[in-house]
Amino acid sequence: MSDNNVHILSSLSKPDLIRDLKPEELECLASQVRELIIRVVSKNGGHLAPSLGVVDLTVALMNVFDFEKDQIIWDVGHQAYAYKILTGRKDHFHTLRKIEGISGFPRMDESEFDHFGVGHSSTSISAGLGMAVARDILKDTSKVLAVIGDGSMTAGLAYEGLNQAGDLDRDLIVILNDNEMSISKNVGALSSFLSRKLSSRWMVRFKKEVEGWMRHIPRIGEDILNYARKSEESLKGFFTPGILFEAFKFNYIGPVDGHNIRTMTRVFNQLKTLEGPVLVHVLTKKGKGYQPAEENPTHFHGVGCFEPETGLARKSKGKCLPTYTEVFGNTLCSLAGTDEKIVAITAAMPEGTGLRRFAEKYPDRFFDVGICEQHAVTFAAGLATRGFKPVVAVYSTFLQRSYDQVVHDVCLQNLPVTLCLDRGGIVGEDGATHHGVFDFSYLRHIPNLICMAPKDEAELQRMLYTAVQHPGPAVIRYPRGVGVGSSVRDEILPVEVGRAELIKDGSHGLIMAVGSRVYPALEAALELEDEKMSLAVLNARFVKPLPAEMIFDLRKRFNRILLLEENVLAGGFSSAVLEFLADHDLLGGLHVKRLGIPDVFVEHGTQKELRQMLGLCKGGIKKTSLKFFKP
Repeated sequence: MSDNNVHILSSLSKPDLIRDLKPEELECLASQVRELIIRVVSKNGGHLAPSLGVVDLTVALMNVFDFEKDQIIWDVGHQAYAYKILTGRKDHFHTLRKIEGISGFPRMDESEFDHFGVGHSSTSISAGLGMAVARDILKDTSKVLAVIGDGSMTAGLAYEGLNQAGDLDRDLIVILNDNEMSISKNVGALSSFLSRKLSSRWMVRFKKEVEGWMRHIPRIGEDILNYARKSEESLKGFFTPGILFEAFKFNYIGPVDGHNIRTMTRVFNQLKTLEGPVLVHVLTKKGKGYQPAEENPTHFHGVGCFEPETGLARKSKGKCLPTYTEVFGNTLCSLAGTDEKIVAITAAMPEGTGLRRFAEKYPDRFFDVGICEQHAVTFAAGLATRGFKPVVAVYSTFLQRSYDQVVHDVCLQNLPVTLCLDRGGIVGEDGATHHGVFDFSYLRHIPNLICMAPKDEAELQRMLYTAVQHPGPAVIRYPRGVGVGSSVRDEILPVEVGRAELIKDGSHGLIMAVGSRVYPALEAALELEDEKMSLAVLNARFVKPLPAEMIFDLRKRFNRILLLEENVLAGGFSSAVLEFLADHDLLGGLHVKRLGIPDVFVEHGTQKELRQMLGLCKGGIKKTSLKFFKP
């Protein structure tokens, strides 16, 4: 048996060397990969529990398959850390989620081993099927694998992929990483035994031979064959969860212990010989091998910096302010206490969206619909038709998946649904798939919808109160992290729809900002007073409807306006202001400068680093203003 002191991981110069390792060496390798993941994530933050849960699975897959030619798609990408380490990136793994470092998700432009880029869930089966069909057209012999978590299997897209894969009958291996389902030892063992026997190579060949023989029996052959099939399915369905996947015409194998590398390598070697779509059901434990993550997998799903010895978060410097997420959750609880029509909805993220307290306090009015953002929006629309005030809390990037439902099911029918978009703007280390920088653009053009962005925590409270009282659909968009420390209030007053706030007056020009960029604009303007530059700062508050009256008044006073937003410039807040000025013949003699997200996908890095890079921090705004407003 390999000595744990022998560092197998550091000696792996090429990924294909994993296929030469003995079972005991694979187990040692898995332990060393876990140590590296814990060490790096404790410093950089990241998705720890899901990555630790699939280390053994990853090692087993790489021992059996050749991913220089075989293709693997990791659904979501939260599970891909071990795969990155074992595919030539171990020496760069310390740069995980750092600016100009490796991404926290698979990316095709990062490595030849990343066969498909992912960030949002439930895409792996559809993408894998597309690759399998392309392989067959090209007459290739490679294998295609899609690894999907049980949480991702709640989304409709996964079943759309399963449905067509079963119909096309292409060779496709789907690995269901199940870290939630509880199966007793006896049932699990018998289930695994039956599935292996009914799915083994000789059994598949035997079944085909028997079917051929039965079909040739005069008059009754097909009847006997149908009865035999029903009997087999009834037996498997009684003992295993495989009946669901068999209904999609998948050959079901499992459940398999996802932490027994020897068992998994035997199963994977076996299924390489099978034809058609196959689903392998693998049982894993989130956080495997690290006790704090095993005991609290929800906390360690996506975690910040922590002490690896204890799992405790590293102490932050300075005073601790509530996050926008916490302010939202607490405010919604307060409002729901006096309004029984308020209902809260989340798509598998009660903690991430701040709704855990609401769920505990008002369980009958809280609904977690799973990773089903489309359903969440239409479900909310249905509630609204009966007089309720549904509040859908979702990350900005994930609402993109519900665009059609927002248009047709909510806004077209002018229903009072409130969409609360957390993580609006730059989110940081999760990178391009998670930045919420498109929402102003894809929402503001929809009729009946009002769209707001608070400058601070107190304004978020006021906007939430305004939204739940509004008779039609409303959007509130707020950033990730803490605000500026404005006092939250017990008595909440509404915001007048379409009314802005002039927070600083000036004489040389106007900065018109929205949401998280209002305070940096104010700070820049205050510092520019020392440069003998007097700038007015407007907190626009609304992207739709725009504060028309104040824009008219301020345009009469200023012929230079800087428009500032943390959204893509194409179609966002600044575009809306320019359209308004053009439509009202107010562009004559006017000089306009826009600051926002350019026409690129923003990479990963800290929020501070990325805002500095984009010129959206106080220093960047000040630098732009000095050039633009200079007399």
